[in-house]
Amino acid sequence: MAFNHLPAGVHDALVPLSVTPVTDSVPMAKNHRPDRSPAEPGSRPEPGMLLDRLAAGPSRAARITHTEHLPPRAGRHAVWPDRIRPEVLAAVRAAGIEHPWAHQARVAEHALDGDSVVVATGTASGKSLAYLVPVLSSLVDGSEAPNGRGATTLYLAPTKALAADQCRSVKELSQPLGTSVRAAVYDGDTPFEEREWIRQYGTYVLTNPDMLHRGILPSHPRWSSFLKALKYVVIDECHTYRGVFGSHVAQVLRRLRRLCARYGASPVFLLASATAAEPAVAARRLTGLPVIEVADDASPRGELVFALWEPPLTELEGEKGEKGAPVRRTATAEAADLLTDLTVQGMRSITFVRSRRGAELISVIAQERLAEVDRSLPGRVAAYRGGYLPEERRALERALHSGDLLGLAATNALELGLDISGLDAVVIAGYPGTRASLWQQAGRAGRSGQGALAVLVARDDPLDTFLVHHPEALFDQPVESTVLDPDNPYVLAPHLCAAAAELPLTEEDLKLFGPACEELLPQLEAAKLLRRRTRAWHWTRRERAADLTDIRGEGGRPVQVVEDGTGRLLGTVDAGAAHTSVHEGAVHLHQGRTYLVRSLDLEDSVALVEQATPAYSTVARDTTAISVLETDVEVPWGDGRLCYGSVEVTNQVVSFLRRRLITGEVLGETKLDLPPRTLRTRAVWWTVTEDQLDAARINPEILGGALHAAEHASIGMLPLFATCDRWDIGGVSIPLHPDTLLPTVFVYDGHPGGAGFAERAFHTARDWLTATRETIASCECDAGCPSCIQSPKCGNGNDPLHKRGAVRLLTVLLRGAAEAG
Repeated sequence: MAFNHLPAGVHDALVPLSVTPVTDSVPMAKNHRPDRSPAEPGSRPEPGMLLDRLAAGPSRAARITHTEHLPPRAGRHAVWPDRIRPEVLAAVRAAGIEHPWAHQARVAEHALDGDSVVVATGTASGKSLAYLVPVLSSLVDGSEAPNGRGATTLYLAPTKALAADQCRSVKELSQPLGTSVRAAVYDGDTPFEEREWIRQYGTYVLTNPDMLHRGILPSHPRWSSFLKALKYVVIDECHTYRGVFGSHVAQVLRRLRRLCARYGASPVFLLASATAAEPAVAARRLTGLPVIEVADDASPRGELVFALWEPPLTELEGEKGEKGAPVRRTATAEAADLLTDLTVQGMRSITFVRSRRGAELISVIAQERLAEVDRSLPGRVAAYRGGYLPEERRALERALHSGDLLGLAATNALELGLDISGLDAVVIAGYPGTRASLWQQAGRAGRSGQGALAVLVARDDPLDTFLVHHPEALFDQPVESTVLDPDNPYVLAPHLCAAAAELPLTEEDLKLFGPACEELLPQLEAAKLLRRRTRAWHWTRRERAADLTDIRGEGGRPVQVVEDGTGRLLGTVDAGAAHTSVHEGAVHLHQGRTYLVRSLDLEDSVALVEQATPAYSTVARDTTAISVLETDVEVPWGDGRLCYGSVEVTNQVVSFLRRRLITGEVLGETKLDLPPRTLRTRAVWWTVTEDQLDAARINPEILGGALHAAEHASIGMLPLFATCDRWDIGGVSIPLHPDTLLPTVFVYDGHPGGAGFAERAFHTARDWLTATRETIASCECDAGCPSCIQSPKCGNGNDPLHKRGAVRLLTVLLRGAAEAG
C-alpha cells in the first residue's frame, strides 16, 4: 500500500485537498463566551496594548509563545535627479511629497541612465513612486513627439487587483499632466470596445503576464506602434515570479524583448520586489538582462509588534476515533475570533488565510459573532479571494479603500502591493510558506507610518508548531532567494513554439532563450510542432501556439461554477482543483452562502450547484502511485540510499467523506468516478534496508506507519529549506517499492518537469531530515497529532501512522548519513 501526500494546483495532474474542513472551524475553546462590547469611537490603542486586549479576549486559552518588537525607524531624504521634468515634480509635490527617500532617488537615477534596476525595499517604502517618476517624465517627453506617443510603458502585475489599484494611483498622480499620460488596464476584464483605443493611444498600459502571453504578444502587429515606442517595462512584486510560474514569466519576457527588438525598441526593465535575498540575481534570471540592485530602505517605519500565537487544545480528537490525538483549535477559528475582536474595537485589519474556502469561513464566522454584538457590524467584514467575478472584486476594493469595510478575510490575492493605508493590524492564519511572504503580509499593517500589530496564528501542523516555538527561525534568518529555472524543458518548449508563431525563430534568437534550445528544437520538429525552413523554425499548426501552456500551471480552462435553475455564474475554480473541490456532492462556499455541487462536467468545464444548508462539510480522498523514470544522483546513507531524479506520479480522486459540522464525525464515504491524472516531475527519495529496520526496531506491522509519518513530517518541514510551501510538493511512502525493491519515501515537485524544490531537498537532506526528526520527537503528543505527523491533505486519512517508529527510523537513517558524510 502506498501512502501519499499531494501538492496543490498542478498542471494536467494532481491536485489534492486544499480545504479547511468546516468541522474544525466551529468548535470553540472551553469557556468561550461572546462578551465583547464595541470600542469607544476614535480610540486607537498602541500595538502592545491592542495585543494585550486580544490576549485577554473571551476565548483566550491560546498562548502567545513569542513577541517581537521591531523598533521605529527614521527616514532619509534625497533630491530627485535634475533630469526629471518639472511638471512631474510639481505633480508629485501636489500629491503631498516634497522630497524623495534616498532609495527612490537612486532608482530614478538608474532608470534615466538606461540601466535596468530592481528596488527591493520594505512594504510601504514608496517603491511605486521610485519607478513612476522617471516613467512619467519619459511619457511627458514622448508626448511632444509628432504622433503624441514617442514613449510608452508596459506595467506587469501578478494579479488583476494590483493592476487596477496601480492604475488608480497613476491616474491620480498624473492628473496635472493632462493627456501626456494615458493610463489604462488591459486584461481579461477590459471591455472589447476599449481595447482598440488602448492599443492605439495608451501610453501607460497595465496588464499581467497571462495577458501578455496570450493576448498581446500573439497579436503584436496590432501593438506595433506601442512596442516601437516602448521605453520602460515595469515588473511589480517581482518576487512572486518564482518556481514554475516564474520560469514561464521569464520566457514570456524573453519573447517580449525579441519582439521589441524587431520593432527597434530596447526597453529598460524596472522591477519592484519585497525584501528578498539576492534580488539582482533573481531579477537577472527573470529578465535575462544585467540588473542593478537598490536594497537600502531609506523610508521611515512605525513600531511593529509581531506576536506568535498558538491556539489551545480542544476536547476533539483526530481521525482515529477513541485513540485519536488531541486536536488544537484551528487557525481558521482562532483567526475569525481575532478578526471579530479587532472589528468590535474599530480597528482596521486584514486576516490572511491560505485557502479560498478558509477566507469564506473566517468572514462567515466573524459576521455571525459580530451580529451578537452590534447588528451594524457584520456588513463591515467580508471575504476577498480569487474566483470572484470582476464586479465583485472591484466593489470590495472600493469598500476597503473608502473605509466602509473594517475587516477583510483574504487569500494572498491581497498580499501584493494594493495601497491599503492605515491598517491597525494583520492576522496571518497559518505560516504562508516563506519568510518573504510572511513579511509581505505583515507589512500591510501600519502603512501610514504609525505603529501596527501583526499576529501569526499557528495551524495544527509540524512547521507552524516548530516556528512558534523556534522564533529564531523567523526573526533571525534572512528571507529566501527567489528560485526559478527558465531552462526547464517543460517550460521552455511551449514558449519556443509561441515565439516561432509570433515571428519565425532564427539561430540568433536562440541565445536569448537559453542553452536548452539546442536539445529541444529537434524534439519539437519530430513532434511536428515546428518545421525548419532555410535558416528559421516556423510554427506548423493551425491552432494558437500560446494555448500550448498555461503559465500559472493551473491545468487548462477554469471550471465555471453555475447556479442550477437560474444559470447565474457564481465564479470559477482552477481546473487543477476541480477534482477535489467541485466534484459531484461537494460542499462549495461563495460569499457566505453554501452550495451543493450537483454535477461536474470536465469536458465543458462547468460545475452546476444549488443553494443548500447541509449539516456537513466534504473532504476528497485520493490514491497515488509513483514510478522512477531516471535516477540522476545517488549517494549512500549507511546501507540505504538518498536519490534524486525523474518520476511519474499517477493520482486519482476516488471518494469523498461527509463530516458533521460541529463534531467532525465522519457521516459516510461516497465513491467517485473521476479520471486519473499523471505528472512527470522531479523527486528526492530515500530507501532503508532490512538491517537498518532491525537497528531501528521496525517490524513489518509498524513499517508502513513509520514511513508514512516520516513522509508527512518531512513535507511539513521542507518549506524551511526550500522556497516553497507544503502545497507545492507531494509525497508517497511505500513499504516495498517495485523500482527500488526497498521501503522508500518520495517527496516530489507538484509541477511538470519540476520546480527546484526536490533538488533543494536533496542538497540539504541531512539538515532537513534532522529538523524533521527533532520536530516529531519533541512534540508533546503521545501517538502523533497534526502538530507533528498528521497531514491536512493526506489521501489515506492519516492512517496508518506510527510516531515512535518514525523517530527511530530517522535516527538510524541520519546515523548512516553522518557516516557517509
